[in-house]
Amino acid sequence: MPLRVEYDLRPFRPSGPPTLWRYAAVLPIEPRHAVSLAEGFTPLLPAGDGILIKDEARNPTGSFKARGMSLAVSMARALGAKALLAPSAGNAAGALAAYGAAAALPVTVAMPEDTPRAFVEECRQYGAQVHLVPGSIADAGKWLKANGPRDAFDVSTLKEPYRVEGKKTMAYELHEQLDGKLPDVIVYPTGGGTGLVGMWKAFDEMERLGWIGKQRPRLVSVQAEGCAPVVKGFEENAAKTEPWPAPATEAYGLRVPSPIGGFICLTALRETHGTAIAVAEREIVPAAQELSRKTGVDVCPEGGAAWAATCRLRANGWIRSGETVVVFNTGTGLKYR
Repeated sequence: MPLRVEYDLRPFRPSGPPTLWRYAAVLPIEPRHAVSLAEGFTPLLPAGDGILIKDEARNPTGSFKARGMSLAVSMARALGAKALLAPSAGNAAGALAAYGAAAALPVTVAMPEDTPRAFVEECRQYGAQVHLVPGSIADAGKWLKANGPRDAFDVSTLKEPYRVEGKKTMAYELHEQLDGKLPDVIVYPTGGGTGLVGMWKAFDEMERLGWIGKQRPRLVSVQAEGCAPVVKGFEENAAKTEPWPAPATEAYGLRVPSPIGGFICLTALRETHGTAIAVAEREIVPAAQELSRKTGVDVCPEGGAAWAATCRLRANGWIRSGETVVVFNTGTGLKYR
């Protein structure tokens, strides 16, 4: 069962440099003790018709994973960890390798053997030990459990509570960047689910702080048709997700067949009156190209899936005219080429 961090919340105003550490009052460690590479406070860019792109490619190591790993590595070091490990579909491994290097902690990662080489070489550049494993991220996790270093602390998605704390700052940034408001809809490409879970948690904290009322943005979970456990669980009104057989998509961040936090994602979608949508593989790359050509943003395949879902939801009326919509581009597309 995933752990959750709770706070004795006190009123505060964001302050300091343009990083996620502006929200230190709702984070578990003081900035002076943090392992930071200036992550967070990524731009919110217009895409027309009330749609904004939150460009997480601007983070260190080129993805939103930097947010979670900054908090996870900071807390692991503060609590006495001597080494770190995690399975990854790509971006999390790169972020862990970078923050491990900054913290002077050895890092071991395992990734599917067909992960694009840029992700693998990125990890090696930072000095991490890399193991390529047949299958999916779930198989990489099993490999590490059987073969990983015994003295290393596991910072896998939702195996510890602090990566969520880093990811939740995306919601705090939206509130600040939209002048104290939140969008009507948030469209989020979903693999392990910490982004959705983190933002959903942040909304509750904001209400307790008196920043917002009961109203929430409608959350949209976007997955690929070849690996869509959250979508399936949502459509079947299930209480939890079931492992996806033979996961297949080249949007590698979405190839997570057994998300530990799947049941929390389903709760977040239903409580916010959101939805879940699966995108055909053939749509993903063209959608990423379309959004890049429309905005100048370096869009990853996962961001392409989110854009394809947004276009579909606008066409069928689920996203209504005049609504403010934030679409997340979770990382750089450069590592896929």
